[in-house]
Amino acid sequence: MGGRGDLPDTCGGPDGDEPPARRRVAAVSHGWEVDVDDLVIRMDGVGVRRGKTTLVADVNWSVELDERWVVLGPNGAGKTTLLKMASTEMHPSEGSVDVLGERLGKTNVFDLRPRIGLCSAALAARIPGDELVRDVVVSAGYSVLGRWHEEYEAMDTDRAAELLDMLGVAHLAEREYATLSEGERKRTTIARALMTDPELLLLDEPAAGLDLGGREDLVARLSALAMDPDAPASVLVTHHVEEIPPGFTHGLLLREGNIVAQGLLDDVLTEDNLSKTFDQDLELQRSGARYFARRRG
Repeated sequence: MGGRGDLPDTCGGPDGDEPPARRRVAAVSHGWEVDVDDLVIRMDGVGVRRGKTTLVADVNWSVELDERWVVLGPNGAGKTTLLKMASTEMHPSEGSVDVLGERLGKTNVFDLRPRIGLCSAALAARIPGDELVRDVVVSAGYSVLGRWHEEYEAMDTDRAAELLDMLGVAHLAEREYATLSEGERKRTTIARALMTDPELLLLDEPAAGLDLGGREDLVARLSALAMDPDAPASVLVTHHVEEIPPGFTHGLLLREGNIVAQGLLDDVLTEDNLSKTFDQDLELQRSGARYFARRRG
């Protein structure tokens, strides 16, 4: 399995070409050049179609090692489509997608996926209800859902315990997954996503379905993770600015499969951009590092 700096064949050439580690590319989403090795996601001219329906069009976007991105937009905007490509679950109809230095269509995605941590409702729905919380987390290190006859190593069970503790659910380790509240399930699946010490963390609407207390607890824990310099590059998908954890650095706004704005979060998250994204006259307020929005009038 390749390391963080491994590059697809298209990023470096033979016959005296500059070594891949020194190659530089224009990061379209930022407007300056960055080292290829610093890119965990790179999408160039990406479009996805299903039949006559265009899910996303002409997406140029890159995510660097130390960045934490929020992808924001209404239902049907294309947010989950982007995340599916970043998690190697979907390939583009046009353009190119590189994830952790590997180009989709030219790499074995089954080797790549253990380097990506994914938390999504679709994945959570596949977890057996009678699975113990501890095993939900530790089994990620073995690339399985649902325990069979595996014998887990102590170092793996210790790491799972540490992650559950970090997310405030260590006391639930021996509970069955089906007995958890929605908030407890969310935190358990985030712990699972972190189990393999991924280089890229993808969070698809992690606060969806939570009550106010559950949302605020999760936002605080994701904020602490975002501010950890050793945490992986992260992409969080949401519909709501209130769910953006402090510590997230960049934003991508989508509407009907097209990018409305992208860049540093403070530059992107404006009333004008937000109103265009949701097709509403929106008022945006900020309290400390948190955002709040409502329709004007």
